Amino acid sequence: MPDTKNPNTHLAIFRGKTIRKVLWQKEWWFSVVDVIGVLTNSVDAGAYWRKLKQRLTEEGSEVVTFCHGLKLEASDGKFYETDCANTEGIFRIIQSVPSPKAEPLKRWLSKVGYERVREIENPELATKRTRILYKLKGYPDDWIEKRMRGIAIREELTDEWQKRGAREQKDYEILTAEISKATFGLIPQEYKKLKGLKRENLRDHMDDFELILTMLSERTTTEIRKTENSQGVPKLKTDARIGGQIAGSTRKQIERRIGRPIVSKRNFLPNKTQKELNASRATIAAGKGKILKSLKKLR
Repeated sequence: MPDTKNPNTHLAIFRGKTIRKVLWQKEWWFSVVDVIGVLTNSVDAGAYWRKLKQRLTEEGSEVVTFCHGLKLEASDGKFYETDCANTEGIFRIIQSVPSPKAEPLKRWLSKVGYERVREIENPELATKRTRILYKLKGYPDDWIEKRMRGIAIREELTDEWQKRGAREQKDYEILTAEISKATFGLIPQEYKKLKGLKRENLRDHMDDFELILTMLSERTTTEIRKTENSQGVPKLKTDARIGGQIAGSTRKQIERRIGRPIVSKRNFLPNKTQKELNASRATIAAGKGKILKSLKKLR
């Protein structure tokens, strides 16, 4: 259950480089350090940004006023407050960094920001995009259906949490960990470590049983809190544990019948070598045009 991160936080890819982004105030905000890393190829983008920010501040530039500290997931799996800027702010920062990638990056950012606006207006676009991306990565249709259903169940659960008292990112992490521990015997970070994952999305590496049990635990937790009209994080935590225990009991019964543990080091699509994974990434990049064409049919 493994997602402990803010459901509004995502990763974007520009020319093979990862740029973290988060949906805040109905628009995308991008990690400034990640953008600096793309522009400069610096081995320490954080230091580069600190020096640039200091210089801009001394010069009286308004660029730094476009930045806000938002929590993003780091390589250690934990969330830290990170300087982020919206599309306009990133444009201004790009203008302060001499780089041949400046113009291509600005065009890319414009498109990413626009697509999010379109997806807010028409949620079907976001669903369509997600399905296409999973298909390009090599996932079979039956797995994609389960994953998409799981995403919907997760969104319903987090909406309920928000309505009933969860306010901070830490609240969501605690509640998710409670469900995961009761269902699989592991909190999300332990589960990711078992599977050898770092920044990857844990659920994207789950098999059918893991996805189904995740859905069962979260759907049960949602129904419990609706039935009992739970309010406040302590009560939500109790509900999360009970929902997880129900799914955990189911997991144990299945394991006894099939004679093997469901929780394991195995990842979905486990036979991909690094070379094949690189080829998959290239395929995803090449398939960008296909995604855009499919989305246009929905507009």
